[in-house]
Amino acid sequence: MIELKTATEIDALREAGRIAAQALHAVREHARVGTALRELDELARTVLAEAGARPVFDGYHPRWAPGPFPGAIRTSVNDALARGIPDRTRLSEGDLISVECAARHHDWVGAAAITFTVGTPGPGDAELVQAAEQALADGIAAARPGARLGEISRAIGVLGRSAGYGIPSGLGGHGIGRDLHEAPQVPNDGHPGKGVPLRPGLVLTIEPMLLAGGSDATCTDDDGWTVRTGDGSRAAHVGHTVAITADGPRILTAL
Repeated sequence: MIELKTATEIDALREAGRIAAQALHAVREHARVGTALRELDELARTVLAEAGARPVFDGYHPRWAPGPFPGAIRTSVNDALARGIPDRTRLSEGDLISVECAARHHDWVGAAAITFTVGTPGPGDAELVQAAEQALADGIAAARPGARLGEISRAIGVLGRSAGYGIPSGLGGHGIGRDLHEAPQVPNDGHPGKGVPLRPGLVLTIEPMLLAGGSDATCTDDDGWTVRTGDGSRAAHVGHTVAITADGPRILTAL
């Protein structure tokens, strides 16, 4: 069932989203060659705690996972595109890292994702990240009342496909509110005029994921969490929590 949020509830979601954005900003500022992923996780955990929020991912255990997720953030490096575990791995020059953060504040959840390079970008990495960020902007621009969900998916898909990138099926955005995952699902490719109507009060995460090699294939590590490109190419994953309002889309996870 799709739950529409009131203006007051959207304001509460904005506060959770702002905290998630603050944690991601801190992680990006701290990440450098030699930094361990676990250090970034500890930093994000501290930022959330000081803001009175809790990390949603920590201990999160969906039915398909082999065990609870062991981190406050998800850190996916190079050919990993989502759900990476923040372990002892240290960042190297040119690494491409995607970081996901979800914060719970006063029972409401805000989630976002960023992708950035550590040091000097490798060949094609800057273009990949730029394309993912533009796909996110296009998807948000399409999130207007009176349209349908397929307009968002199509906007992301057109950008990604026209640039020659792969778009993994089964991964993307979703409804969000009191729970991290709510209805509906938000695919990263689709058809205009399809899907549920976009009505004021609907709150979604919009999360483009682009694969540099052009293939849509992915695989999952033995840890049961980390998703990688099937061809070993690099990936970018960015996202915002967005509310549909009568005046258009409102980004809830901006700083």
